[in-house]
Amino acid sequence: MASLVVMYGTPNDAAAFDRYYRETHIPIAKTIPGLRRYEISRGPVVTPAGPSKYHLVATLLFDDLAAIQNAFASAEGQKAAADVRVFATGGAEMFIFDSEDV
Repeated sequence: MASLVVMYGTPNDAAAFDRYYRETHIPIAKTIPGLRRYEISRGPVVTPAGPSKYHLVATLLFDDLAAIQNAFASAEGQKAAADVRVFATGGAEMFIFDSEDV
């Protein structure tokens, strides 16, 4: 499997972010071709030392790295990526990687 992890920074208005994310962004993102699983964090995002600068973490799983590239080359992927700029007032960091069971 390959993952796209999106780390959303603390937004200007957490309630507005959460509402938009659930009501608008998730339905858009779920149309991305090749998406196998979509998980989001629940509750505060913390570090072992305490609070973090992140409000929400999303993990999108695909078959492989090529599937992620194809997904975000699609119209649906482009729409989802563009939508992040609409609501992520705290910024967003994206990480893409392949993984293996050990």
